[in-house]
Amino acid sequence: MKQNFFRNLPEKNKIAYRNHYTGQNLLSVRIASAIFLVLNLVIRILYMIFPVSLTKAENFPEFDLTNWIFIISSFVIYLFSNLLIQQYQRTQKATAIMSLFVFTFSIYIVFCGMYSSFIANANPRSALTLYLIALTIVSVLFVFEYYETILLIIAAEFLFTSLLITYHIDPTEVIYHQLVSIMVLGGFYLISRYFFNYKSNYYMQVIEIREKNLEIERGSEFKSQLLGTVAHDLRNPIAAVETLAMMMEMDEIDEDTQDTLNLMKASCVKARTIIDDLLESARNENTSGFETHKTELNKFLQHNIDVWKIQKAAKNNIELFSYVNPANVNINEEKFTRVIDNLIGNALKFSKESSKIEIFLTRDSGKIIIDLRDHGMGISKDMLPFIFNPFSKAGRPGLRGEQSTGLGLSIVKQIIEKHKGTIDVESEESLGSTFRIILPEARD
Repeated sequence: MKQNFFRNLPEKNKIAYRNHYTGQNLLSVRIASAIFLVLNLVIRILYMIFPVSLTKAENFPEFDLTNWIFIISSFVIYLFSNLLIQQYQRTQKATAIMSLFVFTFSIYIVFCGMYSSFIANANPRSALTLYLIALTIVSVLFVFEYYETILLIIAAEFLFTSLLITYHIDPTEVIYHQLVSIMVLGGFYLISRYFFNYKSNYYMQVIEIREKNLEIERGSEFKSQLLGTVAHDLRNPIAAVETLAMMMEMDEIDEDTQDTLNLMKASCVKARTIIDDLLESARNENTSGFETHKTELNKFLQHNIDVWKIQKAAKNNIELFSYVNPANVNINEEKFTRVIDNLIGNALKFSKESSKIEIFLTRDSGKIIIDLRDHGMGISKDMLPFIFNPFSKAGRPGLRGEQSTGLGLSIVKQIIEKHKGTIDVESEESLGSTFRIILPEARD
């Protein structure tokens, strides 16, 4: 923590922090004046209720007068602080009047503490106690620049000396109490500057974090835009290569050339898959949400399973086990189809052709749960924390050599979170994996 016991903050932070702490100071004045007003009203009520023989009030006419003064002045301060707070909320800027008002209120609090004790028993030692309490309250509640703190110390010492002289204290006692007062004021300076340092460093850390977050957001947005642009522009040359390979197949070619063309087409398919994943990832990061509709999951999931069995030639036995019907959720069917396709595709990639893939549909506490379970190679414990990270080290080839882009599961997580859902995974090596999706149930 940077220490500023004898100097101001750097110029680049000074004005912004002063605007900030002036608003906090005004709020503190309003709260403190309200509390002080209530305390004096309570004292006034007790003074009126209890008999004179108990309060001895006839011995303290000054106390009676000052109590009224404190009530009126604290009420006026409370009203004026409200006006200044309203002005500050409109402009978010500190003014000299605001700073002077806070400084004057601090002097007022210190003086009230000293004077009340003096008129109660004319005992400077008791006055020092309240004096110390008042200074501690001021140092904790209010933030002052170092020169304001010094001015406050000079004013407080002048008031204390004036009261000592007014009440005709013995000269030796005056010197003694002056020394104690200097020690108290020295402690006040250190406490005040410590809280100034603490609050200013906290404020600057918050500002720095906000600036860093803004930079990160801008960098992420730029990255997504660049990623989307590059991925989009790569489609044309890849499509041209794929078209050229298909045209070459129309001619009579030998076996070696055919193998080369097959490799070219397979590479184009792989490249196009990577591009689609990049574009999908960029779109998901750049959009805050998408349109959803109420969908019955039994029909939706069964349709996706049928597509995999018929159109995508899935040799594995994919089965749906539903324990809730109807299971209504609000989803974007196009996006959520990508989620299911990705999870089924991963399950097929890491499972033997004869093993089963099971999808379980259940309900719990107003949530719809989809468990997609395979009995494949599983995921090692050291990879589990990273599988939803883009381009993570968890990416690996499938059992039949299928390559991974490293984006599939991160896209799945993005889409599910935009549906206000969650996804998690449990897995054991050689036993398989279970991906669990939890979605809020659609209300009728």
